[in-house]
Amino acid sequence: MRREIETNGSGGRDSLLLPMTLLRSAVVLAFAALAVGFWLLQVAQHEKYRRLAENNHQRTIALTAPRGVVFDRDGRVLVENRYSLNISLVRDQVEDIEASIELLVEVAGVPSSDLWSVVERHRRDPVYRPIVLIRDASLGQVAAVAAHALELPGLFVQQLPTRYYPAGEVAAHLFGYVGEVSDAQLASAEFQNVRSGSVVGKSGIEQTYNQFLMGRDGARRVVVDSIGREIDTIGEVAANEGRQLQLTLDYDLQQAAEDAFAVAGFHGAAVVLDPRSGEILALVSLPAYDPNAFALGIDQDTWNALNQDALRPLTNRALQGTYPPGSTFKIAMVVAALQEGIVTPNFRVSCRGGGTFYGRFSQCHTTHGSVDMREALEQSCNTYFYTLGEMLEIDQIHKWATALGLGELSGLDLPHEVQGLMPSTAWKREARGEPWYPGETISVAIGQGAVSVTPISMAVMMATVANGGTRVTPHLLKAVNDGTGWTPWQPPGPQSEVSLSATTLSTVTDGLWYVVNRAGTGRRGRIEGRDVIGKTGTAQVISLQGRIAAGDTERDLRDHGWFVFAAPAGAPEIAGVVFGEHAEHGYLAAPIAKHVMETYFAKQEGRPRPVLPLPARPQVLPPVVAVIP
Repeated sequence: MRREIETNGSGGRDSLLLPMTLLRSAVVLAFAALAVGFWLLQVAQHEKYRRLAENNHQRTIALTAPRGVVFDRDGRVLVENRYSLNISLVRDQVEDIEASIELLVEVAGVPSSDLWSVVERHRRDPVYRPIVLIRDASLGQVAAVAAHALELPGLFVQQLPTRYYPAGEVAAHLFGYVGEVSDAQLASAEFQNVRSGSVVGKSGIEQTYNQFLMGRDGARRVVVDSIGREIDTIGEVAANEGRQLQLTLDYDLQQAAEDAFAVAGFHGAAVVLDPRSGEILALVSLPAYDPNAFALGIDQDTWNALNQDALRPLTNRALQGTYPPGSTFKIAMVVAALQEGIVTPNFRVSCRGGGTFYGRFSQCHTTHGSVDMREALEQSCNTYFYTLGEMLEIDQIHKWATALGLGELSGLDLPHEVQGLMPSTAWKREARGEPWYPGETISVAIGQGAVSVTPISMAVMMATVANGGTRVTPHLLKAVNDGTGWTPWQPPGPQSEVSLSATTLSTVTDGLWYVVNRAGTGRRGRIEGRDVIGKTGTAQVISLQGRIAAGDTERDLRDHGWFVFAAPAGAPEIAGVVFGEHAEHGYLAAPIAKHVMETYFAKQEGRPRPVLPLPARPQVLPPVVAVIP
C-alpha cells in the first residue's frame, strides 16, 4: 500500500509539474504584458491619452471676429453686424452622429439633407472644431436643443456675429455679400490664415476689401460637463474686429437714384461720380437682391432661384453689363472728328431723313435740314454722324473712344468688371479673321454695330469730357479705421490725361448744353440755373423691322435708353450716367439723373431733399412707332 502510495505520489508530482510550470509562465507573461501596457499608457503614450482625457472635460471655442463696419461719406452706417444664435456640433463628443442628426432634425424641424450637407462640407476639419449646423436658430430651436441636452451630447448654442445690411437691397451690388470660405479659396495664398468655416467676402466691397474687414479670430478654452455645458473658463484670446471703412458713397444720392428708378418703372444701372476726383457718389444696378439672404448661408433653392431668374438680379449691370451706347457715342465721334482735324465745328450737313452711304440708305429718325456740329448733337441727327463715320477711319474712332475710357476697364475697386468693346481693324482681324469694311463704320458712328460699353465706362467718358480731359479712376474707399482713428485712403491717380483742344471742349460742351437746355432730347434733365449738360441715347437691341415682325411681345427686344450728364458746365461737381434697360427711349432716363442732381445740390446748399411724386398709374411702355435717339 505504501509503495503503491509512494509510487502513485511520485507519478502525481510528475503529472502536476508541467501544468504548474505553464501556469507560472502564463502569470509571468501576463504581468509582463500588463507592465508593458502600463508603460505604454503611462510613458510612451502618456501625452496622447492626457489630451484625450482633457478633451472629455475641456473644449476650445473659436471666437469669431466681427467684420468691420462700413460707413458712407457722411458717417452713416451702411453695413454692420448683429448677433445670432447658432447650433453647433463638436464631432469628437458624439458617439453616434447619425442618431444625433436625426434627433436634431426631429426637435428643430430642419431638413436632414441641410444638416448632412454641412457635416459633409466640414468632413476634413479637425473633429474637435465646432461646426455650425443651424445658423440664426429660432428661440424655439434653441429651447428644443436645451430640452434634449442629455440626448444630444456635443451640440451647443453659440452666439456669433452675423453680417447685416440695414437697407436691404439698396446698393446691394456695391456692398456685395459674404459666405463661408470655399475649399478653392482656402487653397489660395490670400486665405492661408483663414480657418475652414470662416465667413469671407464673395462680391462687391466685401470681397475687394475682405482682408481689411475680416479682423482676427480669438479663442476661449473652457471646462464642460458630461453634456457639454460650460462650467468654467481656463483662458481666452479676444477676437479683434475688422477695420472700419468709410466709402465715398453718398447714401442720399444712392437712395435718390433707386427711388427714381422705381418711379420710372424700369430696371438698369446708374453711376454718379465726382468728375474732379473720381469718387463714386452712387452706383445702382437693378433689379437687385437682398445680401442679408447670404449672411446666414443661402439655401440651395434660393440660390437656384436667383441664378435662374430671367432678370439676372445677381448681375452688376453697372460693371458687367455691356450694351450698345446708341447716340451717347456721338460725343466720342465729335471728339475724334475735331481732334483728327477732319472737320471744324461749323461743318454742316443737310439731313433729309437719312442718306446713302456705301450703297445703302441709312435712316435718320426725322428730317433736320442743315445742321452744324453743335446742332447735330442737340438734335441727335444720325445723318450728320453717318457722314462723320464716312470721313473717319475706324482706327481713328477707336483711338479717341478708348482714350475717353470706352472699351477699357475703369479701374474701379469692385471685382468682376468687364471691358466692353471698341472695334478696330486689328480686333476684327484677330477676332474674326476678316478685314474691317468701311460700311461697318456707319453703324459704329451712331453707337450701334460692334461697339459695346459698360455704364461705368460711359460715366468715365462723360467725366473726362466735362473736366477738360482728365480720365479719372473711379473709386469707393475714402478712409480706414484700424481702431486707432481714421486714416485717409490714398486715392488712385488718373488713368490718363487726354489732350483735348479748347475748340473740341467748347464744341462738345455747347452741343451738350443745347441737348438739355434748348430743344434737344435731354430737356427732362434740365435744372433751372444749374447749366446741366447731357446726351440721350436710344440703343437698338434688334432692328425696328425685326421688332415689328416679332410683334414686339418680348421685353428683351425693346430698345435701351441712356442719359449721360454733368453739372455745372465748365466747372462740374457731379457727372455720370443713367442706363434704362429696355426702357425704350433715352429721354426717359433723364428724369432719374435730374432727381439725383437736384438731391446733390439741395444737400450742398442745406435745403430739404426733393421728393419724387408717385406715378399716378402703372407705367406702360409706348408701342413701337420709331426709334428716337
